Amino acid sequence: MIGIVGGGIAGLAAAYRLQRAGHDVQVFEAGSDVGGLAATYETGGDRIEAFYHHLSKSEQTIVELAEELGVGDRIEWHVGKNAYYVEGSVYPMDTPWEILAFPHWSIYDKFRLGMLTLDVDVRGGVPSFDTYERLEAFEHTPVKEFAIEHTTQNVYETFFEPLLDAKFGSRKDDVSAAWLLGRVKFRGERDLLRGEVLGYLEGGFGVLLDALVEAVGRENITTDARVTDLAVDDRVQSMTVESEEQRSSSSETHSVSGSRVQPDDSRTQSGDSEDGTTVHEVDSVVVAAMPNVLESLTGYPCAIDFQGSVCAVVEMEESLMDTYWLNIADDAPFGALIEHTNFVPRDRYGGEHLLYVASYVQDRNEDLWQMSDKQVTDHWLSGIEELFPRFDRDVVNSVRIARNPRTAPIYERGYLDMVVPYDLGEAVGEGIYYAGMASRAQYPERSLNGGVVAGYACADRIIETAETEGERSPADPPQA
Repeated sequence: MIGIVGGGIAGLAAAYRLQRAGHDVQVFEAGSDVGGLAATYETGGDRIEAFYHHLSKSEQTIVELAEELGVGDRIEWHVGKNAYYVEGSVYPMDTPWEILAFPHWSIYDKFRLGMLTLDVDVRGGVPSFDTYERLEAFEHTPVKEFAIEHTTQNVYETFFEPLLDAKFGSRKDDVSAAWLLGRVKFRGERDLLRGEVLGYLEGGFGVLLDALVEAVGRENITTDARVTDLAVDDRVQSMTVESEEQRSSSSETHSVSGSRVQPDDSRTQSGDSEDGTTVHEVDSVVVAAMPNVLESLTGYPCAIDFQGSVCAVVEMEESLMDTYWLNIADDAPFGALIEHTNFVPRDRYGGEHLLYVASYVQDRNEDLWQMSDKQVTDHWLSGIEELFPRFDRDVVNSVRIARNPRTAPIYERGYLDMVVPYDLGEAVGEGIYYAGMASRAQYPERSLNGGVVAGYACADRIIETAETEGERSPADPPQA
């Protein structure tokens, strides 16, 4: 059996890939639901993700997975309109002429920024088309230094710096230029006449999760099951799983992204203990969780720092703005406003207008993290009133708050030196693999696609090892 620690998209993708290669797989998720950051809420229509999600045109692995699972035809590509809030005004920033009309930049500012987005280095007056090919070349360059040198001081102060404040807060000066350059490339697919083209699934990303759960098999997934120990002696031998109650005596079901997972009593195990833990013999283990989980199980340390986030889904009777994604340069108690129903039609949600309000948190002692949900709601609705005086909070029907203490890495200088390798055979023990958010696939930006890539990378290494070992083993004796 191959054990998977974590039922997010990376763990499920690894399980799916391994099963297709004929391996017996069991997924253990510590929480009550699978899906991780792609978990969903119910609405008056389709489900909505608790944390905003969309696809870039560059994210092909997850699109291919959706096609294999039979839901590829539900991926829709829409223009996600972007705008910038500065000094009380909203400026669309999608088309060349809208950018040219932005009053806070000179023609030279716009030229330098435009060349960067087109991957053209014009420093020294001679255009270079290969400067930005390797992100690694900018791993140790401070993001501020890069932005000023490759655009202008004014572009940095009026555009990049507010975005860095919103994304990384007090840690912005630690961030590498590679992250910024990667962000430009990651979000670079644009329709010149309309703006950025982004993907979304009809019915939400819960549709993909449901299909993945069905493909893996509900009997192969256990929720409310925390892996507490791995036995390793040169190679991994077994894993210990702690459940809320003995699975063999429980008939409880658990919600999984809108589906139900029934606990299974027949999975391979070497014994139950009186404290409700179960020891499973394993051939390999994929840790598809945060690096602190990896360290607690194996002792393997990871120096990458993570930041948390607070994200609200606001259901309203009226629209707040005309754009999908609003970056904010002014002082505001949140980092961005994302009006989902300016991207996906609101009739899919019972006619409600859905707005994400989001902010990153670098330290759990910050006021925002310490606030109750009611306090966050009041704080953020007051902030919206400051930015949009015509906003009337009476149109708000509900506000749902989600929090996660480790939403995204801080892409500081030297980040690649701290990435956890997929195969931890040399560092920990043979048969141990890592597919969590500290993996190479989540660089230079974390995404659902990166989760699938990481899960596949671990699965492929296990499959290749099994095939190699099979080739070296003696042939089975002939049947009598």
